[in-house]
Parts: sequence; structure tokens; C-alpha cells
Amino acid sequence: MIRRSFRVKIMSGGIALALLSGCAGTKALGGTNGEGLQVVNATEMPPPDGIDTSGSVRPYRLGPSDEILVDVIGVDELKERKFVLDGAGNVAVPLAGTLNADGLTAEQFAERLTQRLQQNYIREPLVSVNLNQARSRFVTIDGEVGKPGVYPVVGKLTLMESVARAEGTGEFAKLGDVVIFRTVGASQMVALYDLGAIRRGAYADPEVFPGDIVVVGESRGRRMFQQFVTAGTLLVSPIVALIQRR
Repeated sequence: MIRRSFRVKIMSGGIALALLSGCAGTKALGGTNGEGLQVVNATEMPPPDGIDTSGSVRPYRLGPSDEILVDVIGVDELKERKFVLDGAGNVAVPLAGTLNADGLTAEQFAERLTQRLQQNYIREPLVSVNLNQARSRFVTIDGEVGKPGVYPVVGKLTLMESVARAEGTGEFAKLGDVVIFRTVGASQMVALYDLGAIRRGAYADPEVFPGDIVVVGESRGRRMFQQFVTAGTLLVSPIVALIQRR
């Protein structure tokens, strides 16, 4: 499991969220009392660009540093071979040359590899490709959890499940102070949730996506929403906002 450091830095004049240690190189700014936030009329944040949420299954999309297992029946050079994608998502495969797998599912890459092998005069190759180790798609979980860190996202993952992966909330964690930061296209978005309300079924357990940053039980995160939170607000719905650039 991948573990990398993450901290929410408090700066005079606002909260700066730095996506560090392999996260996307973007920066989100919001004031400590809601300055710079624009609340949107939504009960959940939209997914990042390029993710189809219409189905119940989230196929894993290969990316840089992922390790795959390739097996081509009857071809010794490609019998249960492990390969690691480079920083651009490329991989050099014997008898096939260099292929790009970035953004493809394992099945789609198997089809691409099959076509290349056929072009190189291997008749009807029987190719299988499986994800061996996920390294490119991850969610960062920080704050009052058992083990803050960076965790791979394989398949569909919810907020509650992601917190469980980090060994749950700490003894003194404020369940009403759970913040998710997300990049959607060119926009930075943030949402405030109450884990207690989700556990009671007051509203749906939201899905988290690769690239999301989840901060649990940090009152400094809630302070961003201070002017928007009234008694009982989070018991019926989360608060979703855009972080406006300055």
C-alpha cells in the first residue's frame, strides 16, 4: 500500500491546500471564514472529468507506475511477465515494441497488444493483461484517522470505505468536520460532510475518486464553511462549494 505525506497548511489570509508527493500540481485557496467559496445548489460534487458514473462498476484506468501482468499463451517471452508503465504510461513489450497504456483498462490494453502482436506476424495470439499493482490512481486521506496516507482506488469507493481503509476515525475526531477537495475540469471544489449523518442514513455515502483529498475531523477545514453552516445543516445534506481563484 502506498503511503505519502500530506498536510493542510494554514497561511495568513486563507487555507492553502497543497497537493504534494505525487498528487496533481494544483493549489486551492479559500478563506478561513468562507471567503473565496461559492456554495452551489447541489447535493453532491460532480465527478472529475472523464469518469462515467452511470454504471455500478468503475473499471481501473492504467496510468504511470502501475504494474501489469501480461500472459500470452504459447509465447515464452511473454509468459506471465510483469511490466511497469513509465511516467508517460508507456511500456516496452517484447515482440510488440513500445505501447501506450495510459487511460486504458487492462482489457483495452490487451486488445491493443493483441493487434500489435498480429501485426508482427503472431497468428491469433491469446493475450491476457491484469493489473498487478495499482500505483497511479489514489485518494489522500488525512486528519483524525488511524493511518493517514495515500491509498489506491480500484473500483468504486465511497467516503465511508475510504475512511475505513485509513483504519477509521480517531477517538476524538469531529464527525461533522469531514472535507473532500476535488478538481473538476478547471475548477477546484470542496464539500463538507457529517459522517454521523451518513451513518444514520440521512443522506447518501458519497463516492470518492482518484485525486480526491479527504480531511477528517479538522476544525480548520470546517472553518472554511463557517458562514454557511447553521444548526442541523449537515444533518440533511452536505455543503458543496467552488473555490474561487484570486
